[in-house]
Amino acid sequence: MSINLSKGQRVDLTKGNPNLTNIMAGLGWDVNAFDSGADFDLDASAFMVGRNGRCPTEKEFIFYGNLVHDSGAVTHMGDNLTGEGEGDDEQIEIDLSKVPSNIEKIAITVTIYDADKRRQNFGQVSNAYIRLVDETTGAEIIRYDLGEDFSIETAVVVGELYRNNGEWKFNAIGSGFQGGLAALCGHYGIEVE
Repeated sequence: MSINLSKGQRVDLTKGNPNLTNIMAGLGWDVNAFDSGADFDLDASAFMVGRNGRCPTEKEFIFYGNLVHDSGAVTHMGDNLTGEGEGDDEQIEIDLSKVPSNIEKIAITVTIYDADKRRQNFGQVSNAYIRLVDETTGAEIIRYDLGEDFSIETAVVVGELYRNNGEWKFNAIGSGFQGGLAALCGHYGIEVE
């Protein structure tokens, strides 16, 4: 049975389900009727961060330009440029058994590509969500609907998978940023051009 989370809520993933190793993080969204004259291209990314809250190197930033971490722990399944259709628009697969020991959190984020140039923000996006699925059983574990909390933001930290006493948990963050992907990269210690 899936748990619907609200902002700030935390849930144990592996404590009651010790066999859980392969998780798919699915992100979906719809574009409001408002038309900015360009497609909305939302991008899911994962930042694999250490104890200091930063990525050890740029290789721990998994996105449309770096689809697979060297460890095989995190794999981005590819870029969806429009968000059209039903179901997940972008997916990130996570193998908890392969996450390197120096990584304490995996932050799942969503940004709007070229948001400033296209004059777009999350206030123009509806029905945005993240769901975590047990890939072995196909069962949805949790779902976090982002709601209409963001108006001018162009980047959102949706949630974090994190280690706690040998178990994996999920924290529904729902924290917005202005400045798109560059702002998120700066937050997690990745230098951008």
